[in-house]
Amino acid sequence: MSFLVKHLGVAHYESTYQAMRDFTQQRDSDTPDEIWILEHPPVFTLGLAGDASNLHSPSNQIPLVQVDRGGEITYHGPGQIVVYLLLDLRRLGIFVKELVSRIEQALIDALADFGIQAERHAGAPGIYVARESAVPLEYQGAKIAALGLKVSKGCSYHGLALNVATDLAAFARIHPCGYEGLRTVDMQTLGIKDNIDIISQTLLGHLQKQLTSS
Repeated sequence: MSFLVKHLGVAHYESTYQAMRDFTQQRDSDTPDEIWILEHPPVFTLGLAGDASNLHSPSNQIPLVQVDRGGEITYHGPGQIVVYLLLDLRRLGIFVKELVSRIEQALIDALADFGIQAERHAGAPGIYVARESAVPLEYQGAKIAALGLKVSKGCSYHGLALNVATDLAAFARIHPCGYEGLRTVDMQTLGIKDNIDIISQTLLGHLQKQLTSS
């Protein structure tokens, strides 16, 4: 199984969101799966389960967009790798919960390649710096990657976001994923200086491995 990988650079959120929806609605059983890798200008997005009050400190410079993915509120911005997975899950033979688990594992494995020990937290989607790992105490348990998916007609869109060298101050304006006081962190803060393109390629490799494993 192969995927058409598109590197979209910096792309505005709302036009990309509409393109994902259009692609999913227009695809058929022969349409190749696609993986889009990009960055967004600053934007807050609010999922279907979201409470707008979790944007507790709005900004005139950062818009809030209501979207149809699962999950709560999050922030996207430059220095964050966003990966959208436009997949025919029926053709891949993957259920939604399994897809989430595979995405999480790809993130954990990619972070491990850069010396960051990461983990899942039960009941809180996303990936977190491992507790009792070799990072300063204040960053242990901090969220470093977010997930949010939508499935329509057996096909997924939306995906994941990994903080590489992100404006962490923007996260202070929200209760990330609806959790008041949840700390977020990026790879740069943890001492990783690799180019974002190198990190993107590493993450892509692990995603492709997870999506094609039996």
